[in-house]
Amino acid sequence: MAGAFGFKGCQKIRGAQIRGLLEAKDFFLFDCDGVIWHGENAITGAAKVVNALIRRGKNVVFVTNNSTRPRENYVNKFTRLGFTDVMLDQIFSSSYCSALYLRDVVKVRGQVFVIGCEGLRMELLEAGIPCVEETDDPDATIYNCALAPDVKAVLVGHDDKLTFLKLAKASCYLRDPECLFLATDNDPWHPLSGGRILPGSGSLTAALEVASGRKATVIGKPSCFMFECISSQFRGVDPAQCLMVGDRLETDMLFGSNCGLDTMLTLTGVSQIEEAQEYRNSDLTTNRSYVPDYVVDTIADFLPAFEDMEEQND
Repeated sequence: MAGAFGFKGCQKIRGAQIRGLLEAKDFFLFDCDGVIWHGENAITGAAKVVNALIRRGKNVVFVTNNSTRPRENYVNKFTRLGFTDVMLDQIFSSSYCSALYLRDVVKVRGQVFVIGCEGLRMELLEAGIPCVEETDDPDATIYNCALAPDVKAVLVGHDDKLTFLKLAKASCYLRDPECLFLATDNDPWHPLSGGRILPGSGSLTAALEVASGRKATVIGKPSCFMFECISSQFRGVDPAQCLMVGDRLETDMLFGSNCGLDTMLTLTGVSQIEEAQEYRNSDLTTNRSYVPDYVVDTIADFLPAFEDMEEQND
């Protein structure tokens, strides 16, 4: 744990401190957006860090709440941006984990009504989970549209083509108490360039929660299920030997805290150190779960530690 290195939560580390952490940990979990890349641009030094960890025999996985693309597309993106050693089984997206939850945990028997992008539907179909096909006429309304008879789950992810009809249909399906209500994640928004924001899956889920009077089961971060997926596919995962690296306090740091992992905030994304310090100084005990154990400006801060380790080996 963080105390083993003599640090208090939310303090920036560098040099020898990072080196000690790299030597102590065996399993590294990285968020993607804001940590590994911004859109189609890799964060400077990120590819070198990830490739170096993998080549040193460290276990590296990527945990992302982005449900818009299938894992194969992530592999292509990693390769395109210079992450040459990343393989499919290292990627755990909220869409992939939602498919595992439906197939292996609840063993859904029936169709799933999806509010989400094509990448989410592709992950479900890859897992053998049938999805309701949208065949409504353009002028259809909730008064005259067809409703599938065997919907056993409603799954909400990011949907940039959300319509009122989709929301109304999902509300109708959820009137059945046996119909599961799932959300890929509860991220409220995502930053865009120019100071704009993009509403996240959490905002869509909130609308449906109000309409249905039910609460969704969240699959992605900060839920522990994503870590359970990792533990089921990688043998001998010890939370004490893991480090969760992310850019969002309320998602990544809380996820790490919920799963018993040490956490590191990188300042290349959403949250900044001042916000973490506010949580640390808060009188509310629950706010401590948002506080990272370590803070770095960027994961490129790992690079000098690798250089020191190589010099020592020489």
